Amino acid sequence: MRFPIALWAFSVALLTAAGARAQIQESPPAWAYPVNPPNFQRTPDDGTIRHVPDSAAGFTLTQLRDLFAAPDWHPDDHPLMPEIVARGRKPEVFACGVCHRADGPGGPENASLFGLSAEYIIQQTTEFKTSMRTNSVPRIATDLMIKLSKAVTDQELGEAAAYFASIKPRPTIAVVETEVVPKTQVRDLFLAPLDGTEKEPIGQRIIEIPENVEHFVSRDSRARFIAYVPVGSVQKGRTLAANSDPRVQCGVCHGADLNGTAIAPGIASRSPTYLFRQLYDFKSGARKGANSELMKPVVENLSIDDMIALVAFSASLKH
Repeated sequence: MRFPIALWAFSVALLTAAGARAQIQESPPAWAYPVNPPNFQRTPDDGTIRHVPDSAAGFTLTQLRDLFAAPDWHPDDHPLMPEIVARGRKPEVFACGVCHRADGPGGPENASLFGLSAEYIIQQTTEFKTSMRTNSVPRIATDLMIKLSKAVTDQELGEAAAYFASIKPRPTIAVVETEVVPKTQVRDLFLAPLDGTEKEPIGQRIIEIPENVEHFVSRDSRARFIAYVPVGSVQKGRTLAANSDPRVQCGVCHGADLNGTAIAPGIASRSPTYLFRQLYDFKSGARKGANSELMKPVVENLSIDDMIALVAFSASLKH
């Protein structure tokens, strides 16, 4: 159940991006679509009980990797998880709370679900089921979502959607403008800093990493992230997103504070890496479905730099 961005009203870029730049075919950037290296191996489980701050719970790595048991580190943070969220249904439907965490914050590799309407979650899951939602490059997370969506029942989906919709969203990302970033590696579909303190220029990238990698690996629903973005990105995004023409203002669909309206989801304070992929996938045509025809002309004139700026600005806002 990935967080979709249909109806993104960042069409202001149509008015500001140069026409010639729109014709440039830019490849999907590797930082936005992390792929595990060929020799990738998970850390073996040595039986150690892992812990996270402010929780009395404890789990081994084997337990944390069980796709049919969502670790619930902070049960007081949310209502009782439905069975489909907590344990899924073997053998085809993994527990929703494993990938998206117990109360829905997700991570850069997937969607945050809290704060979305139940109808919207159901709609997007249906679009995975019908293969209308794909990616510009192959992704394991998307393949798993498509497989799950074909097996989940309407009742199970309804219960999961209602549960995540009932949870109040909270900020999980700090946006930091910088010229240099920690060197990173792909660790199980997300970026993590290499050991040591070595830095490198950020270039035109977003480098989104957990504040504490092991807490995120442990599926702690309170895990937080730092999203490093190029200097000036937030202001550039704010400028692109602001326009006197009400037909192309972001807030027309997503609300003045980008926290959502009755017709479009909230996009403030969401993972900028995830949001970037959605813009790119709309532009490439990989993401279809409801409202994609509205999104396609909005994004077709966006460059990668424009997309970085827009999602940096959106992620910098608060719920």
